[in-house]
Order: sequence, then structure tokens, then C-alpha cells
Amino acid sequence: METRLLRNALFIALLSLFCLLQTASPGFAHTGDYLSGDFLSGLTHPIFGWDHVVAMVAVGLWGAVLGRPAIWVLPIVFPLVMALGAALGIVGIRIPFIEAGIALSGAVLGLLIMFLIKAPMAIAAVLVGSFAIFHGHAHGTELPDAANPIAYAFGFVVATGLLHLAGILFGNLMGNEVGKLVVRGGGGVIACVGAAFLFGVA
Repeated sequence: METRLLRNALFIALLSLFCLLQTASPGFAHTGDYLSGDFLSGLTHPIFGWDHVVAMVAVGLWGAVLGRPAIWVLPIVFPLVMALGAALGIVGIRIPFIEAGIALSGAVLGLLIMFLIKAPMAIAAVLVGSFAIFHGHAHGTELPDAANPIAYAFGFVVATGLLHLAGILFGNLMGNEVGKLVVRGGGGVIACVGAAFLFGVA
């Protein structure tokens, strides 16, 4: 009972934060023009980039589908490797097809969730880490122009963690058949959003 109350409280907190952030001026992904470089900029940047939102939620959700230890390993692997991608962007190392890689991450992870694919832990970590490189690089190229890159990076990591947590909480519905259908439907929506960005529809 206490665990269920805690989950509900976390879900409400995340939903409240998301609604609060919706009142801020939206930042369009990968332009870099709107960044002030503070904590709030980093916190809101992934929230308003829907290609990032679906992928980061999908990481937590797929971890929940896979179960332990993936439910915690994947949300740790993603930000760690994302930091590496950001570092590559900061020093000016170019990676091709960044936007396509970001969109593909949502499409692929969404399909894995929709079909409840149970990949081995090592393969799941490598796949999630590969996608994290693209997400990190896209934002790392913006960090040098920020007034306070450390605060911005901290905000971005916090937002990433919250989005992963949202996916994990959503994945708790997997306890029954109806919940599994809802999770699979969520995976389908994520895949569609990723595909829309991939093919330039969104």
C-alpha cells in the first residue's frame, strides 16, 4: 500500500512539474538561440524538444518492460553516455546524422516497447548508449555558448532523470494484462512520434 502511494505521489509530482514547465516559453530543440545557460534552461530544454521527451521516457519504460536490473541500469547508462556525447560536441568532433539518430531512438525504442521485446541486458545497454550519444552531442554543441554551462548541464541531467522516472512509473502498469496493453499502446505512440520526426512530418 505504501509503495503504491509513493508511486502515485511521484507521478503527481512529475505531472505537476511538466504542467509548470508548459507555462514557460518553449525552446525549440537544437537551435541554441534561446539558451541563457542557467539551470532552468537546461531543465526545460529536453522537456520542450518532443523528440527528446519520447526517447527519454522510452528508456525508462523499456527498462520497466525488461525488469531488473535493466529498470535501473538503462536510466543510468543513458545520461552517462549522453555526457560523453556532449563532450564530443563541445570539443567540436562531428557526428553525422544527429537529428536522424535522435528521431530513430524514439522510433526504435517505441517499437521495442510495443512488442515487449526482451533483449539481453548487454544488448539493451549498448543500444540505449548508442542513442544517448546522439542526444548528448546535439546539446553539447550548444554548451560553449551558454553563460553557465555547468548549471545548464545539471538542469539537463535532472530533466533527463525525471523523464526516465516517468517512463519507469508508466511501466508499473505491466502488472496485469490491461496494463500491458496500455504500455504497448504507449510504445506505439512513442514509435509514431519518433517516426514523425524521422520523416520530417513533425
